[in-house]
Amino acid sequence: MIAHIGLKFCSHRGEAMSHNPIRPWRSIERRKSRKIRVGSVEVGGDAPIAVQTMTNTPTEDAAATIAQIERCAEAGADIVRVSCPTVESTAAMPEICRNSPVPIVADIHFHYKRGVEAADAGAACLRINPGNIGSPDRVKEVVNAARANGCSIRIGVNGGSLERHLLEKYGEPCPDAMVESALDHARILDDLGFHDYKISVKASDMFLTVAAYQQLAEVTDAPLHLGITEAGGLRTGTVKSSIGMGNLLWMGIGDTIRVSLSADPVEEVKVGFDMLKSLGLRTRGVNIIACPSCARQGFDVIKTVETLEDRLAHISEPISLSIIGCVVNGPGEAAMTDLGFTGGGKESGKMYISGRPDHNVSNADMVEHIVELVEQKAERLKAQREEGDTIAAE
Repeated sequence: MIAHIGLKFCSHRGEAMSHNPIRPWRSIERRKSRKIRVGSVEVGGDAPIAVQTMTNTPTEDAAATIAQIERCAEAGADIVRVSCPTVESTAAMPEICRNSPVPIVADIHFHYKRGVEAADAGAACLRINPGNIGSPDRVKEVVNAARANGCSIRIGVNGGSLERHLLEKYGEPCPDAMVESALDHARILDDLGFHDYKISVKASDMFLTVAAYQQLAEVTDAPLHLGITEAGGLRTGTVKSSIGMGNLLWMGIGDTIRVSLSADPVEEVKVGFDMLKSLGLRTRGVNIIACPSCARQGFDVIKTVETLEDRLAHISEPISLSIIGCVVNGPGEAAMTDLGFTGGGKESGKMYISGRPDHNVSNADMVEHIVELVEQKAERLKAQREEGDTIAAE
């Protein structure tokens, strides 16, 4: 489905523009949703789409869990979810929440008391599954704990754990069943006067997931957490998630995302940000535009890009960089990026600055030179941003 045409994100370098979009065919008009907070992170409304991941360390091992959270935060995670299946895991939550650089979501299944304990321990949000959390009375206890501790809640519907009565009614997991489950649970929270919740309707079936979110987006203003659950390994899961979640994001649906991969959680964060960057919805870090390489390449494009991705992973300021092997598309791509390198000369190539040809660089010195230029630009952008923040504060 083609995205609704609106304003928002349209500059060729990904900056958000508020008036007179130059390229309306690149615009995404986000669905209007109410805003909630997950700790210090705003979700929904006009807030940036948040990127989440989930730890896979034993939660009771607080040191290992905190270390993994820190790596995820360094990669750009805005929020991290931690599973709380046991008393021992929630006992570790005070230390985890206290030392985490980002808000923590406690993942609760089967036993509502773990939700109460996690809220008391400092979790910023509780993820509960209406298919397995228990009776409305148990949900009420979790809600009371969330309210008392300033927690938000995620209603997490999963195609693989729908309530029995819905499976009997519909015969199988389907969009109607998933949306009905989500709305039934939202009604319980609303009746309790609790509105600080977001909703997810995930399934491993990409078609089912997309259809459920489309349907849900029409009947609630709650923020929506996107994901294709159990998507698979790094490569296949990335493809599957990008197709499903990419379609939804392009339609303007989604306020926070988690890419579910059988891989290091840091990879989930990277894929999530790359997905948002490709749609112009987030601009964190270096966006490398590179050719696939061919016999015309004037240098080893593939190796160079791999090296630069690793060397520039620490950059958080939004910078676009083109790495093109020859002059067929190189100058045109470089004209659209902050920095660019185009091969074609004898053991050297042309460096572009702000879209214009600037100077030649030898292939041997190219990587170090590009890293230096990117880091210098990042420092300038950071200084400008901090200066703007200071002026705004005054």
